[in-house]
Amino acid sequence: MNIAVLGTGFGAYHAHLLKKMNGVDRLVVFGRNESKLQKLKEELHVEITKHMDEIMCDPTIDVVDICLPSQLHRPFAVEALENGKHVFCETPVCYTLDDAQAMKHARERSGKKLLVNQFIKFDPAYAYLRSAQTENKYGQLLSLSLKRETAPLWGDLGLSSITTNLMIHELDFVTWLFGRNASMSAWGTESSDKKQSIVHSHFHYPDAHAEIVASSQMPTSYPFTVGYEAYFEKAKLVFQEADSQGQTGTFLWEYTSSGKNELVLKPVNPYEESLRHAIQCFADHTQSIIDVDHAVVSLEIALALQKQLVLHRQ
Repeated sequence: MNIAVLGTGFGAYHAHLLKKMNGVDRLVVFGRNESKLQKLKEELHVEITKHMDEIMCDPTIDVVDICLPSQLHRPFAVEALENGKHVFCETPVCYTLDDAQAMKHARERSGKKLLVNQFIKFDPAYAYLRSAQTENKYGQLLSLSLKRETAPLWGDLGLSSITTNLMIHELDFVTWLFGRNASMSAWGTESSDKKQSIVHSHFHYPDAHAEIVASSQMPTSYPFTVGYEAYFEKAKLVFQEADSQGQTGTFLWEYTSSGKNELVLKPVNPYEESLRHAIQCFADHTQSIIDVDHAVVSLEIALALQKQLVLHRQ
């Protein structure tokens, strides 16, 4: 399979992952920065180009992997699909429902696949929670609390952007587990410069409850942290992963009537697994758990929460 990566920022990471995967026959990287392109060419022995038309008009390119800013996803995804190429797109898929619908319509017209890097589904701890729920391992999943906390490292994550730019993966996970039939509420507050915030969002389902806590204004000494607490009828799972100074600490505890047990899962790079899954779906024409339809549901919820938060701020 021949793949073109658009972008030399996070696209460089995608290129490194793709280069070592089976099923990738040819890799082309598009960018504007000559030095970054040359570095990738030397390190990975990939083809490079500064001309988008060389990719879009090349009938041998099977997949376009879009790692450009989200506001640019729509035009390049639509163009790639219209040129008969599958698309793998970074998150967030876009920022407006108009853009999302345009991308979905292009997919439908083209007959190609449009997948979005909702990589949380491939993280071992989250995948374990999903399997425990679907297999009814501990009885019904009654309540779930997810968190994502970071120091101010990622630009503007105020109330008008935190739901799309920081919480989107947790939103995807909640809807994957419980569906979208929830009443929602959100509370949030911003830092003095309005560029960082903390948000508590709640999702009330007929038979369950979910909560997402997201903060981009943790102290600089605080590590980037994700995690969850899952309450089942017969057990509780507690997961946390914290990245401090390049060192990652992870635990997943299972509490049952038999006692406390640490679950040791096979380490997996969820970004890599998401890409590998996408390539397999493109090659085999199979259904995907990261189809754009799932991403658009998450976007709809993110925008609805964003509206609540901005109104609350006013």
